[in-house]
This record gives sequence, C-alpha cells and structure tokens, in this order.
Amino acid sequence: MKLGNALGIGLLGALPLVSGANGPTLYGKINVSLEHVDFEGASLAGAGGNDQWELNSNASRLGIKGDFDLEVGGLKAIYLAEYGIDVDGDDDDTFSKRNIYGGLTGAFGTLRAGNIDSPLKSIEGKVDQFNDLYGDIDHFLGGQTRNSNSVQYLSPTLLGGLSVHGAFSPGEQEDTDDNGEPDDDLADVVSLALVWQRDGFYAALAYEKDQAARRAVDGFRRADILRAVTTYRWRVLELGALYQQARDTAPGSDLEDRGYLISAAWHVDERLTLKAQGGENRGEETDEKLTLWALGADYSLGRNTVAYLYLSNLERDEAGTEDRAVGSGLAFKF
Repeated sequence: MKLGNALGIGLLGALPLVSGANGPTLYGKINVSLEHVDFEGASLAGAGGNDQWELNSNASRLGIKGDFDLEVGGLKAIYLAEYGIDVDGDDDDTFSKRNIYGGLTGAFGTLRAGNIDSPLKSIEGKVDQFNDLYGDIDHFLGGQTRNSNSVQYLSPTLLGGLSVHGAFSPGEQEDTDDNGEPDDDLADVVSLALVWQRDGFYAALAYEKDQAARRAVDGFRRADILRAVTTYRWRVLELGALYQQARDTAPGSDLEDRGYLISAAWHVDERLTLKAQGGENRGEETDEKLTLWALGADYSLGRNTVAYLYLSNLERDEAGTEDRAVGSGLAFKF
C-alpha cells in the first residue's frame, strides 16, 4: 500500500477513538471539473503540448481539526491534519500532504509548527477568484508555498483590526543555498505578514526571505519576495488587487520579477456570481512576461455547493506560447 494511502486510511480510522466537546471535526472539499485544455508550454511549471479533455480533482481535500483545553494559563492545544484527495483517480497516491500542524493558542495568540502555508501565501485571502483551477495565480506568480519544518506565530487581533503573522523554517539540509552550502540554520526561510481587516476592507503586506522562487520568469531559483494585497466588498461587488516583487538571492545578481493581479466579482443575485481577473508577471532582465486572464460564473445550488463555468488563458510573451482552458465543475464543502 502507498504511504499516502496508508496515512489517509489511518487518519479516518482514528476518528471514532476521540470524543468530547472539543473533539475532532471532520471537514473537506470536493471540487471536480471537466475541462478542455490546449497547452503550448506557456506555464513555467512544466512542458506543454496537450490538447485534450480532462477530468480534474482541483485540490480536493479531507481533514481533521480540533482543540482541547489544557490545565495551564487558559491555554488550548490545537491540531489540524489535512490531505489532498485524488477524486479523479489519475494519481497512484490517493492522499497527499497539505497543511498539517500542532500547537497552542491562548490570550497571547497562536503558536503552531508543522507543514503550513507560508504567511506570504496566506495573505492572498480572497483576491484569487479562480483558486485551484487553471486560472489560479499559482500558474504565473511565485510565492504560493507551503513550508515544511515551519514554526509560526499568529497574534490576536489588535486595536483597529491589525494582526501579525511571523514564521521561520530550518532547512534540515533538504536544499542548498546559492553558494552550494546545505541549508542547516535555524531560520533558512523567514517571513513576516501584517494584516488589517475592517468593515469589508482587507489589506495585507508580507515579506519572505530566501524562499523558493518557483515561477520566476527570469529563471532564478530562490528569492526575497514582497507582496501586497487588498480586497474590498461593497454590497454586491468584490474588488481585489495584488502586487508582488521577487528579487534573486544569488550573490551579485540583479534579477527581479514584478507581477500584479486585479480581480472582481459581481453577485448578481443570491445564486449567480460573475467574476473575472487578470494580471502579469514580468522579468526585469529578460523582459519576458506571463499574462493571465480568466472569466467565469458561479451558481449556488444550496449551502456550500457551487456549480461553475470558466475559461482561462496564460500567455508567455517572448516564447509566443499560450495555455488555454475551458471547463465546468461542481464544488462542495462539508
């Protein structure tokens, strides 16, 4: 049996063994879509050349979360174990690791450790209207990283709606720095985020040092990344914007990517939502750029259940390639 399958089955099998008012909560999301894709290789994530129909699982997931009271200082222990599940059956491993952590929470805030979305990724909030689909910002911007070996602190909400999120991750020699030396420090990746929320307005700023660059248009491997995000909900309209700067960490390098995203959603009525977003990521040295746009509609079928249609286009300018997708799907949470 595959390790991922065994872990997932063990996770589910443990559920009946835990009880109590603060016991575990089982939750999940199923998001299945049928798409026609025509990929020419615009994505920096892999090779193109596919013109086909696909059934996709879109980061469907299953998890357990909970907390329980401790006997010291009003503290609670918290835990979460979330696994991606392969609904469409393409992958040999049915289960894959997502956010998994344990920690403590109290008046001081929350301290947790494990495999966790970085603060930079977390401040994305609701700016991405096509999350987990081919229109996702992860297809053209770096920084969407879930850090292993991560220790994170989240402050309580402070005066005026401000909160602070900090994290560090020891590398444990799983990678090397730009000088070829193994990552073996206490804090090989360091990040800090500030978040402010009030009356439908959301604003966040994050900086992450020595993070995996991932979608660097200029091709560098690791980066110092600055990201700013804002969203605003006014009656039936949602507006969002994201700006990001990623600078190569290699000694003597001046390589830099700059990207942005603008998004909008219009809630036509209690069931129908129309949405759109677009943006680009440009390499300052090569002048290569990735341009993404997506259009779609969501239709609520009931509590936590949405049917949707969408189309997206990702273009690599200098290479002259395009990745196109059109699809429909069903997503529900439980």
